[in-house]
Amino acid sequence: MLAALLVLATLPQTNLMETVPPEALRATVEKLASFQTRNTLSPTLVEAAEWLAAEFRKIPGMQVELMKYVAPKGQRIPEEREVLQVVATLPGKTDRRIVVGGHLDSLNIGVDPATGRAPGANDDASGVALALECARAMAGRQWENTLVFVGFTGEEQGLIGSRALAERARKEGWNIEAVLSNDTVGSSGNKAGQKDEKRVRVFSDEFDPTPASDARPAHSSRELARFVEFVSRGKVPGFGIKLVLRADRFGRGGDHTPFAQNGFDAIRFIEVHEEYSRQHTADDLPEHMDWNYLANVTRTNLAALTALADAGPRPTNVRIARDQGHDTKLTWRATPGVRYVVYHRDTASPVWEKSIEVGPVAEFTVAGINKDDHFFAVGAVGGVPVLAR
Repeated sequence: MLAALLVLATLPQTNLMETVPPEALRATVEKLASFQTRNTLSPTLVEAAEWLAAEFRKIPGMQVELMKYVAPKGQRIPEEREVLQVVATLPGKTDRRIVVGGHLDSLNIGVDPATGRAPGANDDASGVALALECARAMAGRQWENTLVFVGFTGEEQGLIGSRALAERARKEGWNIEAVLSNDTVGSSGNKAGQKDEKRVRVFSDEFDPTPASDARPAHSSRELARFVEFVSRGKVPGFGIKLVLRADRFGRGGDHTPFAQNGFDAIRFIEVHEEYSRQHTADDLPEHMDWNYLANVTRTNLAALTALADAGPRPTNVRIARDQGHDTKLTWRATPGVRYVVYHRDTASPVWEKSIEVGPVAEFTVAGINKDDHFFAVGAVGGVPVLAR
């Protein structure tokens, strides 16, 4: 009986394998890599940003902004300068926003930043191509929530563009439900002979700088990561997510971090086995990439996006009843008409193991599962679960 209630996803019936053609991803990457450089300090970054904005403008219903911000003087920026990045918005019925993107700028450490060759195919034309293809796939209908597709810049100079957008979002009161940053997601192997065609890593931070209250839903980038793994599980045949329970790799960062620091749920997708000699060098070329792998990472993002795009608002005040017993009762503050899902997992498991769709209610008892040995959460159908306390 319980098996009939398990909910592994809330996606509409769509063929993700057909939705994302590898050839389209390849065309975008090859175009971006054809620029001499896309370094934040180069004039060709403007050309690349204008090209990307034009591609987004071809998508029906898309609102495209060439966002200007000031990059301050720093280690890789000799003088303060104005920089562009691309922000494309597909309006939904609500102001809740889902952000997906990659960084448009490239870097070759060994050459003049303004003129030296820096193709940046995998790092990170791959993530930009993914965001563009997701936008094409999601267009054509109005979703419940607003979708934002970003080509960040200033990443290689210290996450400057993503910080500018995250701080703008906080100041303007954007209601961001999730940020999916994709950086270096186009290769399945490296020169050391390591290869993993079946998984993409997802990094997340557990820290939430703005604690929840009864009026404000709890946020957690780690719970976003667990949800994305859960909701995409089995959606792309032979492919899945490897959760890494760290904010990012040692000594390095990504565009998800400024969003997490500003109180938004944000995670980073990256291939399992990086090839470091093809990062920040002239050898970061399209011919070293695996287009089927990049397509599967894109499909995995889409599986998450199509769930998040139609999700209702998060529950607040999610609580576990403190009584003793073999069952576990959960209560929460619900929004009228919103359907909810209850999740649970063993305390030793890093991923959600089971879910039960419970409908438009504000309490539910999980029979036969005790609170001592398990974690519980409640989320709107398609939405990020809120951990029960």
